[in-house]
Amino acid sequence: MANVVYEPFGRDTWRDPYPLYQRLRDEDPVHRSRHGFWVLSRFEDVFRAARDTETFSSASGLTFSNEVEELGLKPTIVMMDPPDHTRYRRLVNRGFTPRQVTDLEPSLRAYVIDRITDLQAAGTADFIAGLARPTPSWVVAHYLGVPTEDRARFDGWTQALVQADGGGHPGGAPAALAELYDYFTSLVERRRRQPGDDLVSVLLQADDDGVGIGLEGILGYCFVMIAGGNDTTTGLLGGAAELLAAHPDQRRLLVDDPARIPNAVEELLRLTSPVQGLCRVMTRDVDVDGVRLAAGERALLCYAAANRDPREFGADADELDVGRRIERMLTFSSGAHFCLGAAAARLQGRVVLEELLARCPSFTVDADAGRFADGAFTRRYESLPFTAA
Repeated sequence: MANVVYEPFGRDTWRDPYPLYQRLRDEDPVHRSRHGFWVLSRFEDVFRAARDTETFSSASGLTFSNEVEELGLKPTIVMMDPPDHTRYRRLVNRGFTPRQVTDLEPSLRAYVIDRITDLQAAGTADFIAGLARPTPSWVVAHYLGVPTEDRARFDGWTQALVQADGGGHPGGAPAALAELYDYFTSLVERRRRQPGDDLVSVLLQADDDGVGIGLEGILGYCFVMIAGGNDTTTGLLGGAAELLAAHPDQRRLLVDDPARIPNAVEELLRLTSPVQGLCRVMTRDVDVDGVRLAAGERALLCYAAANRDPREFGADADELDVGRRIERMLTFSSGAHFCLGAAAARLQGRVVLEELLARCPSFTVDADAGRFADGAFTRRYESLPFTAA
């Protein structure tokens, strides 16, 4: 047991975390890190912990330390437990209805086609800068109601904040943070006068109905959307491009039968697991696989290790199978904290794959030359050379 050592991942180690995940699952599934936190790696253990918010609390932050106290932040929805979380979640769900996701598709598809056309014209380009990063930024801006004329500035602020957050320093881009704060304060006032069907307008209506979320609460939602909706989908899209390029037989199945693509997106979500894990703090002593985790201690729920657990997905759990039937996975967590943007992420994955495989069916990427972004929780390419072929 003592031979397995978990160290937080980062830019230099994200390329292949999977052998360690296998060792954790097989040899030390409830692992005590030398840094003082626990690591859960088997699917059933992580699944149960994610759904047990009474024992595994989000209220003390989701990283290796209590960022709420360190940064003096007002807790956002991701750092709440029921019943507060339930009340806030009910509000924000109004901005993520199935109709809103469906209505987004035509304009998203047009945007994606434009980006792919630019990649084709370039011949060889950076897949992340050309498609995988700007697409989720465009979607987040759409949901928040950022006008088209402001999108370029929004993209710049978003990139600065995502890079700082990925490096473990959410407050590490003070200029961008201040400008974005001022911008959304003004946007909130604009939406008071001219409401739309965006999330800011939905939250303002809830506030007018007496819910009492306030300006800080609305701004908190905006920052959760920016931090949670960008680098994660970038991770999915970049990872999907790498996997499909590395498995031409699986890619050919999708090129020949695009109806397979929605199911393939589920498999790619499972294998890429952009959020590789997040932490919880135990509110009471709890036994996991015969190991006692004490109240007040912190546990990393390793979604990526769980998503490749053969106990759940079979002996070929590490392999790409675009026809695999997946009954449950942990890419979006589970239970109360199931990702708000799951439908939007799935939509982006489907639309990008449909258009990419239709227009560049033989594309290649140079994974060895790709560079990963820094950060201990989200695995995503920062750059990935792409050739349209």
